Amino acid sequence: MGIDLEGCDFVAALAGNPNTGKSTVFNALTGLHQHTGNWPGKTVTRAEGAFAYQDRRFKLVDLPGTYSLMATSLDEEVARDFLLFGQPDVTIVVVDASRLERNLNLVLQVLEITDRAVLCLNLMDEARRRGIEIDTQRLSDELGIPVVPTSARFGKGIPELIQTVHDVATGKISCRPRRVGGRTPGLQKAIQLVADQLREVFPHLSNADWVSLRLLDGDPRVAEAVRRGEFRELKDAETLLGETARSKTPANEELDIPEPLRQRLEAILDQAGKLRWEVGMDFHQVLVESVYAEAAQIAGNVARLRREPSAEDWDRRLDRILTSRVNGYPIMIGLFLVVIWLTVQGANYPSAILSFLLVDTLHPLLRDAALWARVPMWIRGPLIDGGYLAMAWVVSVMLPPMAIFFPVFTLLEDFGYLPRVAFNLDRLFRWAGAHGKQALTMTMGFGCNAAGVVACRVIDSPRERLLAIVTNNFSLCNGRWPTQILLATIFLGALTPAYLAGIVATLGVIGVAMLGVLFTFLVSWSLSRTVLRGEVSTFHLELPPYRPPRLLQTLYTSFIDRTLIVLGRAVMFAFPAGLVIWLIANITISNQSLAEHVIRVLNPLGIAVGLNGVILLAYIIAIPANEIVIPTVLMLTVLTTKMSGAAPEAGVLFEPQDMAITAEILRQGGWTTLTAVCLMLFSLLHNPCSTTIYTIYKETGSVKWTALSVLLPIALGFAVCFVVSTLAQTYLTG
Repeated sequence: MGIDLEGCDFVAALAGNPNTGKSTVFNALTGLHQHTGNWPGKTVTRAEGAFAYQDRRFKLVDLPGTYSLMATSLDEEVARDFLLFGQPDVTIVVVDASRLERNLNLVLQVLEITDRAVLCLNLMDEARRRGIEIDTQRLSDELGIPVVPTSARFGKGIPELIQTVHDVATGKISCRPRRVGGRTPGLQKAIQLVADQLREVFPHLSNADWVSLRLLDGDPRVAEAVRRGEFRELKDAETLLGETARSKTPANEELDIPEPLRQRLEAILDQAGKLRWEVGMDFHQVLVESVYAEAAQIAGNVARLRREPSAEDWDRRLDRILTSRVNGYPIMIGLFLVVIWLTVQGANYPSAILSFLLVDTLHPLLRDAALWARVPMWIRGPLIDGGYLAMAWVVSVMLPPMAIFFPVFTLLEDFGYLPRVAFNLDRLFRWAGAHGKQALTMTMGFGCNAAGVVACRVIDSPRERLLAIVTNNFSLCNGRWPTQILLATIFLGALTPAYLAGIVATLGVIGVAMLGVLFTFLVSWSLSRTVLRGEVSTFHLELPPYRPPRLLQTLYTSFIDRTLIVLGRAVMFAFPAGLVIWLIANITISNQSLAEHVIRVLNPLGIAVGLNGVILLAYIIAIPANEIVIPTVLMLTVLTTKMSGAAPEAGVLFEPQDMAITAEILRQGGWTTLTAVCLMLFSLLHNPCSTTIYTIYKETGSVKWTALSVLLPIALGFAVCFVVSTLAQTYLTG
């Protein structure tokens, strides 16, 4: 299962429904001793951690949050397979105490697979707030496993949980898990026949009845596991297969199973197939209903309400406002604008400080040190004026907005508002043939498209996940906001009286961002009826209770897991881009730089779409990061117009502190309001940055879909700019 067992005595799995505080429990148990990755061969995120108790070391594996283990989605398949084949020493099932009946469905399914489990009855504070009392001892008796009440957010019950996990893993506490009933005599007889044969082949198979049930239900993954001989511990493998089993890895390699044993396993599968027709094809529905009925019965026995729930409680009052067709959309748009405003305005001062330190201070020091050390120009220029300067620009412009946007985004997620956004937009995404959860990935894209692409993992359907990935670039990421704001301020603001300039510029930028949302719907609609044709899948969307956000933990996780990872990838691509930018601006042929030759070639195409050759070249060489587009445009404009005194040094990235100087440079380069408008549109509709392209390829594993994600927005960008330019010029000349 891809788990490194070195240095640990026991493996514990952490399972549970979404929105039960499972991640909080994981963090409370492991602290900072954790890391994330992917499950082998999957795009599902895996988190692992470690903790110790009484000189015993535990490896804790956080399974994807699921509502069942029927393996109808990738998350369910991963969770089910780890419990089944990973054989953890103990499984911690986290449930929401205020929604016990709903959560017990998963608990009962887990207990069908494993006989070593601990129930973490989390969110007890929420249950008390709602007037719910739970008899934990009776719940333990009903389920046959220990129950530990916790409020992980406040650290309550965590020491008791750790001790209980230790006692179950070491055998001090013996579990007798409850098995779901509701089986007809005919079905029970069929299960017994198959289970007896499985136990003969796999003597240590503790959940033979459940495996038999899955075989009767026609589960292909379980059938394949039986065929490959995966249902055994090492001692079973040695007994059945001989010493060759010692050197084999069952999950990744076909075992050399002797022919008599292979025939016996096939006979078991054949018998299960025949018995499936005898017991009837509707038994699956009967079993599902039995699980729900037993969950309801157990919850009714152990939980009671001390007061009648108010119809106008806090959550319902908020939901009536936030999910209303009348108020929901204005509030959603308003919050979006507030987040963007906080991000843009809040990033100004940190960006200025970082720019002063990295660009204005450290860059000259590095140049002086290189001159003092007599480093040749052909080394000093590309490395310091090229690679370092581009990297410094990316850090100073990219880090502050992400350090603001991602924590705010995560705080809204913790508060419980983002699922309401998905609920509000689900109807529109269904119309477009996309998944309702795309609302969350689209919103994440406004912080960073690479992070938005990774967030698409929450969508189970491969078709709809591809739709979300391909269209995420239409979310105006924070790297493109500075370009939008600069152009809107200089050119759109100049069209109106001074007292209206700020409002007009703001509306222009917001209009471009909303246009990106419109293109997300239109392109999703088009793709879902052409290359990604298919039915819209249904999904279970739970609206969690509103909870106070965890400020410190949010700041830490959003900064480490999102900001630094994305920034690291951007810096990795920015440095070589800086090398290229310096080289094409400083290598000359026939008394002209390479950049000037390329600009002359690109100029006709650029002018035809309302841009120019400088802009097109800037977007080609600045593909690693949108943050360096404007410095590159200014550098190339000064280079081609031979302006004197505008730049500190020819062929080196720069951006004046005074916006009036920037405006003068652009106007000297032949820019008009039409050029600015077309560039604002092209900034929205152009290829993703190299960090996002790399992430798309990693997530899809496909050159085809990565190419579509790159070429589609470029084609749209050229088409839209051409139409706007043509209409504007026709209007002006007419």
